Amino acid sequence: MYRKFLLIFLYLYALVFSVSKTIRIPNQWAQSHWLVDYRFGFIKRGLAGELLGFLCEKNAFSVTALSVLVLAVLYFFIASIAVKITWNNTRSCYRILFFVIFLLSQYIVFSAHLIGYLDHVVFLMTIFTVYLITRNKLFPASIIAVFSIFIHEISIVLMLPVCCFAIIVNQVPERKFSIKNVFSPNVIKKLALFLTLPFLSAVFISGYQEVNGGNYYTQLFSYLKQSSISEKVADSVCSAYTKSFTYYFSEQYEYFFQRIFISKATIFYGIPIVFCLWMIFKEFKLNIQLFILLIVISAIPLILHSIAYDTYRIWTFPYMILFLGFWILSLKYKRDSGQTKPEKFSWWEYVFFITAFLFVSLIPAILFDGETERFSVAVKLILILPILGILYFIKKAPVKTD
Repeated sequence: MYRKFLLIFLYLYALVFSVSKTIRIPNQWAQSHWLVDYRFGFIKRGLAGELLGFLCEKNAFSVTALSVLVLAVLYFFIASIAVKITWNNTRSCYRILFFVIFLLSQYIVFSAHLIGYLDHVVFLMTIFTVYLITRNKLFPASIIAVFSIFIHEISIVLMLPVCCFAIIVNQVPERKFSIKNVFSPNVIKKLALFLTLPFLSAVFISGYQEVNGGNYYTQLFSYLKQSSISEKVADSVCSAYTKSFTYYFSEQYEYFFQRIFISKATIFYGIPIVFCLWMIFKEFKLNIQLFILLIVISAIPLILHSIAYDTYRIWTFPYMILFLGFWILSLKYKRDSGQTKPEKFSWWEYVFFITAFLFVSLIPAILFDGETERFSVAVKLILILPILGILYFIKKAPVKTD
């Protein structure tokens, strides 16, 4: 029990440390997304604002209150899933180190900094959708996915791939994964049942945006300015809502390879992401084909580099995809903690962990709106000592069999 208490404290401490670096109230970009609705006709991302307006008056207070609630619920589920998975096998160092890196990761840092962004709603709905999928309730899961796409089309690359991964893992016989089995009639049928409605929704939104997206710019711009949104932010938001996907692709695609392979994020985010992948591989002793599929699923959000310029935000998404992937695999591939011996790390794995740990805990994230993290490197060095101390104690302490 004492060991479990330490693990809970470890995870909560890491989460609070990451959140404290950058937490703030929703910026005007986030507020604008909740203010936009269908008052001028159908528009992408309008559903969230429409629902908020149905529930209460839309103003800075209601947007802030809802943003805090959404983020708090998301953190609650993240912490609960991490604790539950770890408790299933407290001997597993791979699980513990995976969740430590994730809770210190730039995803958690940015989620606090970008409070109020619709990404958080999408990931919260993804957790519910994956939960339904693992219980073979595919049609309700598909309906939630449709709502998520109408809230933000980013669901296409954040929600749908990891949900397909959940279906595949849930349907393919344990330890018999192969690409051939993925294309079996049963799996294809399940994927079709889940994907049909979200796919049609995505086609509708994309097609409508290409043809009619630019019709509402002037009305939206005037509405946002009347809602105390600055002219610069209002113009940026209106452009995001009304310009077509092909426009953004033509503007941004030439920077795609640079953003993936030779940006600062390639190193500072990429190395911890690869470490998380390695922990998953070691924890579940994955079939190499399944492992490759997980790599592909986690990399799909990076496609956004071809249409968007917020490089550092996009690089945070694979962390959350891997967190969900770990959860999905843990539900399928259960290990008997009473029969599992503590793992032995090689020297290079220790170096790998320390490198990833320092990158996520000490390297300052490049934030929006010209803001910087609250803690200096010296303060961070002091604040991470309890994390290292608890990890050392867990490694050295004997484990009692329950």
